[in-house]
Amino acid sequence: MKRLTIAIDGHSSCGKSTMAKELARRLGYVYVDTGAMYRAVTLFAMRRGLFDSGTLDAAALESLMPQVKVGFRIDPATGLPRTLLCGVDVEREIRGMDVSSHVSEVAALPFVRSAMTRQQQLMGQDGGVVMDGRDIGTAVFPDAELKVFVTASAEVRAQRRYDELRAKGEEAAYDDILRNVQERDYIDSHRAVAPLRQAPDALLIDNSALTREQQNQWLWSKAQERLASPSK
Repeated sequence: MKRLTIAIDGHSSCGKSTMAKELARRLGYVYVDTGAMYRAVTLFAMRRGLFDSGTLDAAALESLMPQVKVGFRIDPATGLPRTLLCGVDVEREIRGMDVSSHVSEVAALPFVRSAMTRQQQLMGQDGGVVMDGRDIGTAVFPDAELKVFVTASAEVRAQRRYDELRAKGEEAAYDDILRNVQERDYIDSHRAVAPLRQAPDALLIDNSALTREQQNQWLWSKAQERLASPSK
């Protein structure tokens, strides 16, 4: 049976991971959250004090990159993947605003992108994978059978992030989150290496006004179309 490589790219906080997880579950595929991988690298840098001067010590991070091992394990209670940094579960830590405020700067570094891209390509080399991030359809898997680009207004994305943090019992300010979303959009779209952009053959979905069920059904239908089409 044909097993697809599915690449889902798009802006921060637009629901890519939620869509990708559900699609992977329904298809029985492996799900890889590449954004979590860059968040894990960011957490590594923060724990090593590489932001203590107010700016990232990129040279120090580059020298330490061989130590950065990012992986995933399935949570038996939820059936969903949790992020591991050097073998330790850091899923909760990487979702906080401290990491969010630094991740785009770290993800823009060529040596970080190169290291994570290699790991991602190894994870998905045999197909049967749903991977989401910023450059999956353009840099990691340019030959993916299904490419999707997800977007939503900055205001909608900020509200979703705010609601998510509050639901976890964390302090959050909507204005700060909106500013962070806008800054990350700019950095992600203007970085020199693998900037965020829609691949020419990617399908576009703006989910600003869609329910979770509607966007999941849309994505499921597109995957079924690809599975039914003749192999290349």
